[in-house]
Amino acid sequence: MASKKADKHQAPKKQGDKFTLYLVLGMISLVVLAGVGAVVAKNHSASHAPLPSSVSKANGYGITFNPTAKVRVDMYEDFRCPNCRNFEAVNNTYVDNLVRAGKIEAVYHPMHFIAPDSQLTAAAAACAADQGKYLEMHTALYVNQPTTAQSAENAAYWTNAQLILLGHSIGIASKSFDTCINSGKYLTWTNNINDDAASKNINATPTVIVNGKTLPLATDYSNAAFTKVLKALGVK
Repeated sequence: MASKKADKHQAPKKQGDKFTLYLVLGMISLVVLAGVGAVVAKNHSASHAPLPSSVSKANGYGITFNPTAKVRVDMYEDFRCPNCRNFEAVNNTYVDNLVRAGKIEAVYHPMHFIAPDSQLTAAAAACAADQGKYLEMHTALYVNQPTTAQSAENAAYWTNAQLILLGHSIGIASKSFDTCINSGKYLTWTNNINDDAASKNINATPTVIVNGKTLPLATDYSNAAFTKVLKALGVK
């Protein structure tokens, strides 16, 4: 197996079918802004951060679905992380179906450390969560993650305008979504995610934890292996 650094993206110490659908929708909307440079997210203190719905300190400030389910899956990701996209490419549809059926407690922890716009995308996903569209935005961001030909891995790519159009492409029509992104409402909250992860010595993405146990990378990147873990815990 490749080394940990080859398979995961390390954070600073302080710190299917659906994929094809969203690729088509997202790129139709984004093509008009393909040449626009990304807006760098502002730095904020995390002490008085407005929190997205379903977020609590007890859950590491992660966006949470089905809090009463018996099996909990924590996913630490960065929307600009190529290996996170690899995890999503093989497991996204399976996980989404479990979440929508209420079969697992899913806690999403969008970290930011890879690129200047990682924080921007995490905050945009939280704005989508307020519209009941987190899962859709989560998928769309990975499907439309820039290729190396479009942008270097640690270079800024996304802008507020692009993220708003991406939200529109998945069915978000509320102007409050646009305002949420343009105002940077949840930029500060993203720092809470990073700080909590660092306190737990989680410094690489993807990190997937099931009922408190961190999964091996080989399991993360194999749908058969990942499914086997959850089935062993009674998830059908």
